[in-house]
Amino acid sequence: MSQTTGQPSADQELKAKHRSMWASGDYPGMVESWLLPLGPRLVEAAGIASGQRVLDVGAGTGNASLPAAATGASVTASDLTPELLEAGRSRAAAQGLDLEWVEADAEHLPFEDASFDVVMSSIGVMFAPHHQEAADELVRVCRPGGRIALLSWTPEGLVGGLFRTMKPFAPAPPPGAQPAPLWGSEEHLRALLGDRVAVDSISRGTLEVTAFATPAEFCEHFTSSYGPAIAVRKNAEREGRAEEFDRAFQAFFDEAALGTADRARYEVEYLLTVATRQ
Repeated sequence: MSQTTGQPSADQELKAKHRSMWASGDYPGMVESWLLPLGPRLVEAAGIASGQRVLDVGAGTGNASLPAAATGASVTASDLTPELLEAGRSRAAAQGLDLEWVEADAEHLPFEDASFDVVMSSIGVMFAPHHQEAADELVRVCRPGGRIALLSWTPEGLVGGLFRTMKPFAPAPPPGAQPAPLWGSEEHLRALLGDRVAVDSISRGTLEVTAFATPAEFCEHFTSSYGPAIAVRKNAEREGRAEEFDRAFQAFFDEAALGTADRARYEVEYLLTVATRQ
């Protein structure tokens, strides 16, 4: 299901570009390579339990949805990109898990008010371009007394730095669009949610990445698999700046690398927030 009826044509065009971007590359492969620990961390922090109605917004391939369903909760996984949902269905089938998969725009969720006990998102809703609209939807579909649980990359962390590195090579953002890593700023997030929620816990955590032998290997992983990086490099190529992009991108991964000569290590910071709907 997709909710686009009544949206301005420019917004529909923007969302179509987002679908295409996230369908490019191999985001399911990225999840399997190094992103898997995030979903269970969010589910545990949210206190998801059997019998609860749970919505995962920007669910992708179900990194948080699947461990939530494993608790016995009734889970709806929603995402803008059908290709990611299809990969999620395959993962769920392989694990013997039953949940609902719904194609949906995070800024226009096709669900009734107050229809979920827990509304969560693991590095998903943060990529909706209009932050306030998306935040308003998270609150709207969560019942009073229910929980909103969010895990987002921070502006100061590796992914925030990655987006700053890409920015000079990216096309100008559409009017009203905001940088995704802002969701990992406590001040920004509190402003988005306002007094409609009571924040129960908010903390920074680190995802350690050791799946790549060298910085060059991790860099190549992003340029070949990560939709935003693929889109920005294509824009750089159109402008005749592809080699400049490649040098800047590799330099970023070289500078951010930790670990040893035999095994690169990266620390990727995120903000984990759990709040109660008032």
